Order: sequence, then structure tokens, then C-alpha cells
Amino acid sequence: MDEEAKEVAIGARAPRDAFLSELFPQSLLAATDEALRAFEVDVKALGDQDDEQVFEAIKRVVLVLNEINEDHDGVGYETEEREGLCLYIDQTLMEHGIDVPALAARRGISRTEITDDWRDW
Repeated sequence: MDEEAKEVAIGARAPRDAFLSELFPQSLLAATDEALRAFEVDVKALGDQDDEQVFEAIKRVVLVLNEINEDHDGVGYETEEREGLCLYIDQTLMEHGIDVPALAARRGISRTEITDDWRDW
């Protein structure tokens, strides 16, 4: 978005061709960042890594992201953003010592399905 704004400012892009700030308003970005920071805190606090506690942390962040998406007319997260959010959740868990493939397997789902029970976006 910053690059696009610079291009408009120097005349390298017509204002009518600048659409990223409409697709990704600051309110969406700020709320998403806040939700992901809260998720990181939740995951960091998981002591014994009980599966149910891990899934509760996943559920909390997914439900907040659902609300954020809904607040932005259900179009806040397009395909690329949805994939990125799921990857972020997975990587955050892995970075905190949670074996996501094993976690998913114990629930009888694939690694890519850990958000599916709650995810609307």
C-alpha cells in the first residue's frame, strides 16, 4: 500500500488504479494485527500444550478474525489473505513447540483443517 501511494504521489500510477487501500483499509490491518498479537500471547502462555488448550487458542483467534472480516462486509480476507492467516496460525504454533501435524492427527484431521471448525472467512 505504501508503494502504491508513492507511485500515485509521483505520478507513476493513476489514482483510479490505486485500490489497495480500499481492499485493505487501516481498520482491517490494525484489527488483524491486534488479533494475531493476542494469539501469540495465548500460545506463548500454553504451558503443557494440552490439545484442548491449543484448540481453544486457535478457536479464539479464528472467532476474532471472523468478527473482523464481518466488520469489513465479509470481504476483508480474500484467498491469499485466508491462506496467509492459516499459515501464520500454523507457524506460530510450531514456533512455540507445538507439533501441528501431530496435533491435527490426534483430532483425526489434516494440518490444514485446524481452523475449519470455526472459520467463516
